[in-house]
Amino acid sequence: MCGILGLISQSPANQLLYDGLQVLQHRGQDAAGIATLENHTFHIHKDNGLVRDVFRTRHMRSLLGNAGIAHVRYPTAGSAVDHNEAQPFYVNSPFGIVLGHNGNLTNAEELKEQLFVEDLRHVNTSSDSEVLLNVLAHELQINSQQYRLEVKTIFAAVAGVHKRCRGAYAVVAMIAGYGLLAFRDIYGIRPLVIGVHETPQGKEYLVASESVALDTLGFKFLRDIAPGEAVFVDFNGKLHSKQCSDKASLNPCIFEYVYLARPDSVIDGISVYETRLYMGEYLADKIKRTWKEIDIDVVIPIPDSSRPSALQLANRLNLPFREGFVKNRYIGRTFIMPGQAMRKKSVRQKLNAINVEFKGKNVLLVDDSIVRGTTSREIVQMARDAGARKVYFASAAPPVRFPNVYGIDMPSPSELIATGRTDDEICREIGADRIIYQDLDDLKAAVQKANPKITNFDASCFDGRYITGDVNADYLNKVEARRGHGKASDDANQMALDLAEVNE
Repeated sequence: MCGILGLISQSPANQLLYDGLQVLQHRGQDAAGIATLENHTFHIHKDNGLVRDVFRTRHMRSLLGNAGIAHVRYPTAGSAVDHNEAQPFYVNSPFGIVLGHNGNLTNAEELKEQLFVEDLRHVNTSSDSEVLLNVLAHELQINSQQYRLEVKTIFAAVAGVHKRCRGAYAVVAMIAGYGLLAFRDIYGIRPLVIGVHETPQGKEYLVASESVALDTLGFKFLRDIAPGEAVFVDFNGKLHSKQCSDKASLNPCIFEYVYLARPDSVIDGISVYETRLYMGEYLADKIKRTWKEIDIDVVIPIPDSSRPSALQLANRLNLPFREGFVKNRYIGRTFIMPGQAMRKKSVRQKLNAINVEFKGKNVLLVDDSIVRGTTSREIVQMARDAGARKVYFASAAPPVRFPNVYGIDMPSPSELIATGRTDDEICREIGADRIIYQDLDDLKAAVQKANPKITNFDASCFDGRYITGDVNADYLNKVEARRGHGKASDDANQMALDLAEVNE
C-alpha cells in the first residue's frame, strides 16, 4: 500500500505536494519522497520516515518548480524499507522521467530479466516500481520518433506497459519537457483519481490515490481514472486521456473499503464511510441469525477504522456503544509497522483501556479485520485486564486466509492467523470467548450498496481468486521463500491446498 500524487500547478508545487502527502500518510509510513520539475531539471528528496520527518525547510527550498510528483511508501516485502527504494525513481534515458507507483507487479522478476537481456536496461534495486519505470522508459523509446514525444506516442507506450506488466499498479510519472502522466492497471485494483483547480493564471491538475487529497488541497473532483486508462496533462494545462487497453474491467480492491482508505474518501464512486456503516449493519444481522442468546452488555470499537461499523452494529442491535480505548495518535499504525515483535510491543503503547467501560461486562470488540492476530490477541487481553467478564470479538471483514499480492503487506501464509484454522481455533488463538466474522457475500453487498454499478472486486485475500490470472500456489510458495522462510511452511502448504480447491 502506498500513496501517490501528481501535480501540474500555476505556482510552486512543493508545499501542495507536501500537504497532500500529509493527507495520504495513512497509506505508508516507512518512506516519503517528492520530485519537482523546474524547466528541464528534476529536484528530488526522499528518505525513510514520516512525511514530517523526511522534509525540512532546507529540503523544501530546494524543491523548485510548478510541477511534480510525490509518494509515501510502506514495504510489501514485510521488512523495513531500504532507503534506496524510497520513491520517486528516476531515469534519464531516453527521456528524463520520475515515477511513483502504488501496487505490486506479479511478474517483476520476469520483467527484470527481460529489461537486462533484451532491452539493455539496468535495474539497481529490488523494487518493482523501478522495474515499472524502466518498462515505461523503454516503451517510450520504441514508440517515439527521433526521440520526440507526442501525446499519441505516450499513450502507445502505456499500452505497451499494459501488455508487459501484470499485477496491480496506479502510477504517476513526470516526463521532463512534456508533462504529467498517470495511468491505472487494466483491472483497476488500486485507486486513482484526478481533480482540477481553476486559477486566474489557468487550470491546475492533481492526481491522487484518494479523493480526500483533492478535497483538502482545494481541487474539484473530476473523476476516477478508469482501469487501463492513461491521463496526460501537458505544461500548457491541457488534459488528454485515452483508454489504452481493450481488456480493461473494474475490479477494485475490496480491502480499500475495509481498512486501507480514509473514511472521508470516495473511491470508484463508493463512499468509504458509507460502506463501513453498511458493514456494521450486515454484521449485526448475522449476529441476530447465529447467536441464540445475545448476552452482550456493550459494543466497543478498536480505533479507528472500525468505529463506523461498530456504531451501526450497536444501533441495529439496540446495544450501548462506548469508547473503551484511548489511542495515542503519535504512534504509527501497527498493521503498517514491519516485524511481529514491533507490532506486539507497540499495541499497548498505542492503546489504553478505559477500565470503567469493561469492568464486570460482557463486551463485544469490533475491528475492521483480523490479519495476523497479534494485535487482536493483545487487545483481548487488555480487555480482560480491565475487568471484562467475557470478551467477544467481531470482524467487519471475512477471515483473511490468502496472501495479498497486489500491494498489501500480507503475502505470507505463515503470518495469516486464519490460514488453516477454523473460527473456533482462531478464537482460541486470540483468547476470546467467541468470534464472529462478516460473510464475504455480505461484505460485497455492503460495498455495492454504496454504488450498485460496481459488480466485481478483487477479494483475493478472502477467497483466493486472483483477478490477474497469473497467481497460483507455485507463485505464492516462491513469495514465501523470498520472505526468508527458506521453504514453504506448513501454513503455506495448507494455503496451496485451499487455493487448489478455490480454482477447481
